[in-house]
Amino acid sequence: MRLRRSPLLAPAVLAALAAGGCATVPITGDPAVEVFATGETEPVGTGNADAADDPAIWRNPENPAASLIVATDKKAGLHVYDLSGKSRFFDPAGLLNNVDLVDMVAAGIIVVASDRNDPAHAQLRLYRLDPATPALQPLGTVDGGVGEGYGICLWRKGDRLHAFSVLKDGTVNEYALDLGAEPRSTLVLARKLATQAEGCVADPRDGTLYVGEEDVGIWRFREGDAKGELVAPVDNRQLVADVEGLALVTDGDGGGWLVASSQGDNAFARYRLPDMAPAGRFRVAAGRFGSTEETDGIALRAGDFGPDYPGGLFIAQDGFNGSQAQNFKLVPWQAIVDALGPR
Repeated sequence: MRLRRSPLLAPAVLAALAAGGCATVPITGDPAVEVFATGETEPVGTGNADAADDPAIWRNPENPAASLIVATDKKAGLHVYDLSGKSRFFDPAGLLNNVDLVDMVAAGIIVVASDRNDPAHAQLRLYRLDPATPALQPLGTVDGGVGEGYGICLWRKGDRLHAFSVLKDGTVNEYALDLGAEPRSTLVLARKLATQAEGCVADPRDGTLYVGEEDVGIWRFREGDAKGELVAPVDNRQLVADVEGLALVTDGDGGGWLVASSQGDNAFARYRLPDMAPAGRFRVAAGRFGSTEETDGIALRAGDFGPDYPGGLFIAQDGFNGSQAQNFKLVPWQAIVDALGPR
């Protein structure tokens, strides 16, 4: 996420403001239904700063209520939270921006974080998640590309793991990861967007990659395609810049939903797969727990997560958490589906 700023204004609005000598005002997109968090994590350790950033979800198939959340304090390191929001483990690894995880079965639950400790050369920091402890076991770091590391998302391709390393300048490097005793990353394909990018998500069915170019919109890249197509432009109605976190839930062979953080108006945009047709907007409003504002990373998983989240789990970073440091809000996915409807 870049420094905060008001979203772009339509020319007519700019002209009116200039004529009246008024300051610029934020854009509000189309109406968004309200949903409410039923849980939240403990605040990250870095206070008075833009620190919490990106979550990832591991669903425990044997005991869904014992599922775990891995999330970044991008000023300090990586947390493991339980569903009550308690931080059960912390690795003080420094500037880890985004995170994703994939269950590789025999190789374990692999967690990869984008490491920006060296702003000139991105690294991918690898871990194995031990859910019994729970703890993150370091596996080492591998190359993520020349430039500042920002986004990360993973795709399990058979028994191989691919990582998409999104750099701040819009470069998107796809790597095949070797998880052996000395981990390595091998560049498969380099893609390039024109301006700053961060959020990404890969469809686990076929590796289709979605990347958010913050001021432009959401791009889609098929496996092996470097050109891509802009499938959801910033229009200040469905999607208001900055485009931040992306998350995806599948349904059958090609269906499902993609959700994007429409950070400019504190909302979330839902799109129908596979055609990326706009399918409603929602925001997390204040209830028992606080609302979410200026959300960076999001995560979404379908399935049973126990009595509080029986129909899936949506997690959003909260940029303004009252008097406390930033944290992550937990929302039942079924509540979002019910609020938006099946359109």
